[in-house]
Amino acid sequence: MSKKVILTGDRPTGRLHIGHYVGSLQNRVKLQNSGDYETYIMIADTQALTDNARNPEKIRNSLLEVALDYLAVGIDPAKSTILVQSGVPALAELTMYYLDLVTVARLNRNPTVKTEINQKAFGESVPAGFLIYPVSQAADITAFKADTVPVGDDQEPMLEQTREIVRTFNRAYNTDALVEPEGYFPPKGDGRLPGIDGNAKMSKSLGNGIYLADDADIVRKKIMSMYTDPNHIHVEDPGQIEGNVVFTYLDVFDPDKDKVAELKAQYQHGGLGDVKIKRYLVDVMENLLAPIRSRREEYAKDMGAVEDILKAGTARANEVANQTLEEVRDAIGFNYFK
Repeated sequence: MSKKVILTGDRPTGRLHIGHYVGSLQNRVKLQNSGDYETYIMIADTQALTDNARNPEKIRNSLLEVALDYLAVGIDPAKSTILVQSGVPALAELTMYYLDLVTVARLNRNPTVKTEINQKAFGESVPAGFLIYPVSQAADITAFKADTVPVGDDQEPMLEQTREIVRTFNRAYNTDALVEPEGYFPPKGDGRLPGIDGNAKMSKSLGNGIYLADDADIVRKKIMSMYTDPNHIHVEDPGQIEGNVVFTYLDVFDPDKDKVAELKAQYQHGGLGDVKIKRYLVDVMENLLAPIRSRREEYAKDMGAVEDILKAGTARANEVANQTLEEVRDAIGFNYFK
């Protein structure tokens, strides 16, 4: 029985944080180690350029940082193909062919793109590359014949756009060259992690995250500044656990659920101070992050070897993507000189 094919990845616009770990990285490691999937993990630098075209240094400086984060959490280049998007030229050519099958009106209706355009406050100055990035994603997915794409609920419209392109292409050119992908959704409760400031989203731009590369002292300082219950002024006061980021993190990261339940009950009753639960969370997070940090430091001692991993993965990706591109050209009738 052949393996299913996964494509996933990240934009290199900064180091990865524990929100990425909860939302995708730990699940990638689990899927990779299951042996059931052929896994491609893309560092999507071309996509990152769509809204960072005037700041390419940000992308270049982040690319190896993201690679280090991948390796540190357990992404294994012997089991997963780690590739750099801009190093696979076939993706750009596939994007051009797919653009002819999508209308501007359809792109403008994509709810994920509409939300992101509003968040980035482009106004009337939306880069064309940003508007069409769902088509570029379709090229990424179909180039590797990925039938499984791990996504959050908010990314389902992007995946649906890919499915539309696949169906339109296969029908228009009377072929089955392209594979229609399905979404792989994280288990219930493994969604977005709030920022340490209580903001509903942990993000690089808000500066409210704990990064996988943060040292122990930085992690401790961030946790000790974490948002709790603003009305919990005295230790003896009853406290709220709803919206209390410390308890949100304990729910996610502490394997001792009985201990967490005990702390919640004590906090709600009164008699448990914020400093004490924050110190407890520091220990919980260090149990998780210390091994990741150690592996990251080991890989960082030989950045040449990290670059070699990316080169090898990108070379492997080129072989696969070029084969798909040949099939697409054949379907369209553009292989004039074979």
